[in-house]
Amino acid sequence: MIEAYELTKVFDDFLAVDRVSLSIPAGSVLALLGPNGAGKTTTVRMLTCILAPNSGRATVAGYDIIEQPEQVRAQVGVLTEQHGLYERMKAVEYLDFFGRVYRLEAAERRRRALNLMDRFGLTNALDKRLGEYSKGMKQKLALVRAMLHNPPVLLLDEPTSAMDPHSAKLVRDAIIELQRDERTFLITTHNLTEAQQLADKIAIIRSGRIIASGAFEELARQFVGDPVMELRTAAPFNGLVKDVSDLVMVESSGDDWIRYRTTDPYSINPALLRRVTGLGVDVVTLAPVSQTLEDVYLQVVKEDEGVPANGERSG
Repeated sequence: MIEAYELTKVFDDFLAVDRVSLSIPAGSVLALLGPNGAGKTTTVRMLTCILAPNSGRATVAGYDIIEQPEQVRAQVGVLTEQHGLYERMKAVEYLDFFGRVYRLEAAERRRRALNLMDRFGLTNALDKRLGEYSKGMKQKLALVRAMLHNPPVLLLDEPTSAMDPHSAKLVRDAIIELQRDERTFLITTHNLTEAQQLADKIAIIRSGRIIASGAFEELARQFVGDPVMELRTAAPFNGLVKDVSDLVMVESSGDDWIRYRTTDPYSINPALLRRVTGLGVDVVTLAPVSQTLEDVYLQVVKEDEGVPANGERSG
């Protein structure tokens, strides 16, 4: 649904986006992560035909961003960092205006507006002027505007920023629901927990370059290593590390627990359980230690800076 090949954008002497390539299938969510100024917003602006690339090419919903900008804009819904709401208007008036821009029939644009306002908990604010909305309400209304024409592609810049936890969950649930209908999303966010929850694929951009991309599990294995397992016993057992050292390489341990990595949990974990219970030790749990996108992100950035995990800069 989105195909970008070596998109590049230069402002005067500043290289903002450096040969960015992306491939986002229909019905999937890609989270584009990176620090402020990394090139996320510029990439989104090129994909929505707001900015023209200096080089490279891209298609969105099958339309070329350079040769067919009007068709691209008709296929995308965009949530930008600056919403540009007309604060003297009421929500109904505002959405009706954009419904006419999208050439929706009067009954259809009203139906869609009311349905979306209800989905995001804004029904009671239909007749309020937008200047009276809180930051979170404005964010949700901007998202309603982006979805009003039922686009197959949505490009969302920080979709849950300024929202309370309940509102943010409404938005995440809506993204998951729309994804089931084959909607395609490109999301930029600093909320790594949210990105891990929503994204099928993650791309990390830094200084205009994509420095890592793939599914979370792929990136975790590549940059953080094999999954860490933790075994906990019912009571302290001082000889546990020594007694299992031929089966696993213990990375850390306590009085009643050990942690180790394994490339083959299907054979190692049952063997370890048999060994420990055979020693008369009661096992409480044996489970993977959750790896987080934050762990992966920080390691990717360290390696891009040439700083390995031990903190020593490579030559």
